[in-house]
Amino acid sequence: LSIDLIENNDVYGDTRHEVNVYVKVFTNSPFLVCMDLARSQEEIIDPKYLWIGPDGRNLEGQMYVNLTETGKLMVMGFKESMSGAYTCTLSHKIIEAMTQEEREVVEVYKFMVYAYREADHAYQVFVRYATEECELPANSQFFEELKKTVNNIISDLTCHIIESSYKCHSFKKPKQGLGHQLFVSFQVNPFAPGWVEVCHQVPYDCEDATNTRVQEAKDRIGEFFKKQAYALKHEFQTAPTIHYVDNSFSATHIDSCRPGFGKNDLTHKNCASCCVVCDPGTYSPNNDVTCQICARPRVKKYGARSC
Repeated sequence: LSIDLIENNDVYGDTRHEVNVYVKVFTNSPFLVCMDLARSQEEIIDPKYLWIGPDGRNLEGQMYVNLTETGKLMVMGFKESMSGAYTCTLSHKIIEAMTQEEREVVEVYKFMVYAYREADHAYQVFVRYATEECELPANSQFFEELKKTVNNIISDLTCHIIESSYKCHSFKKPKQGLGHQLFVSFQVNPFAPGWVEVCHQVPYDCEDATNTRVQEAKDRIGEFFKKQAYALKHEFQTAPTIHYVDNSFSATHIDSCRPGFGKNDLTHKNCASCCVVCDPGTYSPNNDVTCQICARPRVKKYGARSC
């Protein structure tokens, strides 16, 4: 949405093209103004406003809208099903100064209003452990114990680790013999069993709470590995057979979207980081960040989770 269309949180129309507006789910939209910014600075005679919603109905008198006498529209408690085209027809008179002749002018303003959510955050973690050899049976046992330990650290946050794996690689360092390391990776995910119940304790939408929890989980895991590095330096005279490689912990931020939402920085370049409701004819059945195109779309609605 170009900045010249917004003033005091009001979004102005444009007769030349439709105006995209993004509204976070469960919040109220900004006021959509049934005129452009230039027209709003002028005197308008006998203005009449007609707002039509995405379902083709007149919005006057609808419980979920706030419609002012000056033609401003606010959609309240926005849900994905409310997404779509909101069209306002402004009719007003122009009176010729010399002849006092009246002429009616009609202008149409179209707003494409989309529900969006904040992306859900997760973290891809990479960490390395030194081991005596790659064929050591203890490697897989150690990996299983490590997963249990990490899960226990973050379980009270209703977070857990998923997509965990490890590979053993041998390598040669300058002026040293052959070494072996376990390259461990896993994803820290905020949707452990019980997360739905936690969400129900939060008013409206719980993305902010979910993202705070997974951030805390990532920080705890980082602290866990930092303590291992400290213990190796200060508490062990001889390093254990399998031990943490100092400074090998890294955590990369990754986004996911709720089903029915996705990211598209071409279509929605003004809300590129948002998870925007999937357009009719597209769907998202999972936590991917892409709305997929339906091969044979049967249901033409916003926010489809299937075709």
